[in-house]
Amino acid sequence: MKTWVYIDHFKGKALPASWEAISAAKTLGSEVTAVVLGANVEELANTAFGYGADEVLLGDDSALEDFRVENYATALSALAADVDLGLLLFPTTSRGRELAGMTAIDLNSGVLVDVVALALEDEKVVATRPVYAGKLLEKTACVSTPQIITLRGRAYSAPEFNSAKTGTPTKVDVTVGEEKSTVTGYAESGGGVSLTDAGVIVSGGRGTSNNPNLEPPAGLGDDEAEIWRAQQGFALIGDLAKTLGAAVGASRAAVDANYVPYANQVGQTGKVVSPDLYIANGISGAIQHLAGMRNSKVIVAINKDPDAPIFKKARYGVVGDLHEIVPALNEAMKAKLG
Repeated sequence: MKTWVYIDHFKGKALPASWEAISAAKTLGSEVTAVVLGANVEELANTAFGYGADEVLLGDDSALEDFRVENYATALSALAADVDLGLLLFPTTSRGRELAGMTAIDLNSGVLVDVVALALEDEKVVATRPVYAGKLLEKTACVSTPQIITLRGRAYSAPEFNSAKTGTPTKVDVTVGEEKSTVTGYAESGGGVSLTDAGVIVSGGRGTSNNPNLEPPAGLGDDEAEIWRAQQGFALIGDLAKTLGAAVGASRAAVDANYVPYANQVGQTGKVVSPDLYIANGISGAIQHLAGMRNSKVIVAINKDPDAPIFKKARYGVVGDLHEIVPALNEAMKAKLG
């Protein structure tokens, strides 16, 4: 089966999920072709060999300097239409999902999203993906070709980079559509570790505001005082995350209450994550939140309520006040990690 993996990147810097997709493709036993589209991305194309690509197609064009899905889909679809392609893999990123869907339309094929495992049965790729908010797993296949699949981040481990493995990318001419928009610039939405790529996530919920020992500044209304207390709680969570080199997450309840931005939300309507360690602070464990983090390898829950549903999912649980436990845990981790 001829297999392509689309390398998602921003300005030539690949998202780790792209290399994970190469690992997934390798499990099927076929040679893997990495597809790199963009402007001035030859270095990235060379890097793909070190991550296991057997062949690299390089479409380098100034029209692809900024990501516009219309142009990228036109270019990718034109390349794929010229070969007998069996499988096209994308990482499940915001760009990856959008591009996969539009490419599927152009190639008159279907797309399976957020897949966590792949297997080859009778020359057909069978994909496993979560359904019903992650409570069940289903196995399904795409009956049309090429089979287009997006892989959930961290479902597969990224291969170790092998600097000894090199090659020469195959440069291809790309076809781009008419420009429908213009990118005038970029702005950072926030610093810190990316939630979707993080190996460790420290999250907070409504419990971050439940610290009666904190006296808010004078003149704040009840809602403002609640948000102020929550911000102090999230500051503790941020300190622990910094110590662990982790990302900061939040429940939907915390986001809806304006404690933190939506970009931090973990859950069915937020980001779906699969870290090695997930520390939930003041999070009750609603179904919506569990849908976004239930695949974490180790879950630690800190909550005042011993009957909180999160404890049923956690491997380790601490019943107590996060405002006391998180600082103590942070100090212990600093001593342990030096």
